[in-house]
Amino acid sequence: MKWRLTGEYLVSAVIIVILVILINMFMVLSLLIIQVRFDIPIFQDNEPSAEQFTREFQSYLTVENHDVQIDQDGKKALTDQNAWIQVLDENGQVITGYREPETLPQHYTPADIIQHYKYQEVDAQTTVFVGEKAGYSYLMGMENPDINRFVLTSDNRNIFQGIKVFLGILVIDIIVALLIGYIFSTRLMKPINRVIDGIKQLANKDYSVDYRPNGVYKKVFYNMNILSRQLKANERAREKTEQMREEWLANISHDIKTPLSSIKGYAELMKDPDYNISLEEMNEYAGIIEQKSAYIKDVMDDLHLTTKLKNNTLVLNKQETNMVALLRNCVIDILNDPQYVNAHIAFHVKQDHIPMKVDQTLIKRAINNLIYNALVHNTEKVNIDVSIKVDEHHLSIQINDDGNGIDQTELDRIFDRYYRGTNTGERHKGSGLGMAIAKDVIEEHQGEITVVSEVGKGTEIMINFNLQ
Repeated sequence: MKWRLTGEYLVSAVIIVILVILINMFMVLSLLIIQVRFDIPIFQDNEPSAEQFTREFQSYLTVENHDVQIDQDGKKALTDQNAWIQVLDENGQVITGYREPETLPQHYTPADIIQHYKYQEVDAQTTVFVGEKAGYSYLMGMENPDINRFVLTSDNRNIFQGIKVFLGILVIDIIVALLIGYIFSTRLMKPINRVIDGIKQLANKDYSVDYRPNGVYKKVFYNMNILSRQLKANERAREKTEQMREEWLANISHDIKTPLSSIKGYAELMKDPDYNISLEEMNEYAGIIEQKSAYIKDVMDDLHLTTKLKNNTLVLNKQETNMVALLRNCVIDILNDPQYVNAHIAFHVKQDHIPMKVDQTLIKRAINNLIYNALVHNTEKVNIDVSIKVDEHHLSIQINDDGNGIDQTELDRIFDRYYRGTNTGERHKGSGLGMAIAKDVIEEHQGEITVVSEVGKGTEIMINFNLQ
């Protein structure tokens, strides 16, 4: 994979270099051909070229009665171009001129004209051009070091050799491009390969990825480290939740199996024709069956409710409610339960009416779960104080007990689903979902719940609702 990426990068670099070279050569050659063929000044400014100036100078020449004259505009143009001119008749004799050096001959043979045109025969600063008008030729010298003429001689036998030279240069360019591309690709691909290796590790659930964020990909490495830590934390949480779920399934199966066994046993006794059952026994057995059935129903209700809360599919039925009356009824209902008839629960309030829009059923269930939790995890002598107060912006509910308290390990898990405290009594096994349900219900009402506890001194549960 690594070499494949490096190879693809190198091939791309070489192809780009070759294309750039070919395109540039094509463009330069095309522009040169256009300039030469159509005399378009592509590689020069807007002034006419020396060749163009020479050809167009015939407009400044006047031919009358075998006499050639240069007009004043032509002389000015020659001066501006720092040029001179000699006009020749058909025999090569100079018949007129302007600004020509004294050293120039006054008669030219065809060979002399060719020699002056092809080579700089005057001096190193002057380039000679040839023009023609009405059968008269003229030589024009441009004294300008920036103007040069190069005469190239080609041999078709050397074309193939030139192609080989071109190909050799192209091969050298490719080798140079490969070397440069390899150096850059190595530097570029090294961090990418590290990223690829890190992704493979994460995909294989190896969350030990930890890179030092630096270089061009600093943010990539930084975010990969964050992702690795998050995945590691999620995996630990998943394993912890899975372990708790398995333990919970084992416990809840055992807890449901016990009342089901009682229901089955008493139902078989009531059904047995050989067992003479009295009306008093019938009522007693029916009561036990009802009690066990109610326990199983509560567990199933908890499962159904926690699933809705977890998946955010629960629709709240909020109504204007007197929270004082709701809490008072919670306390009364628990004290009316035969199992907790001797519990010490006190209700403290300074107002008779504190209104708030809530889902009465769910809030009552949450408060009941919190009070039951205090009863279940403490001795029968525990004292529980329930209080409610309100100010301009907040409504607060407190549930305090002077029981055993909760150590920090259990306190961190008290709102976890499926978690049941280690000191849960036999009086109430429960589903292990009560505290999680209470927290979810309170948060669904935009409230918050906190627990403070100290082993041997008791526990304080504080619930706060924002009234704004």
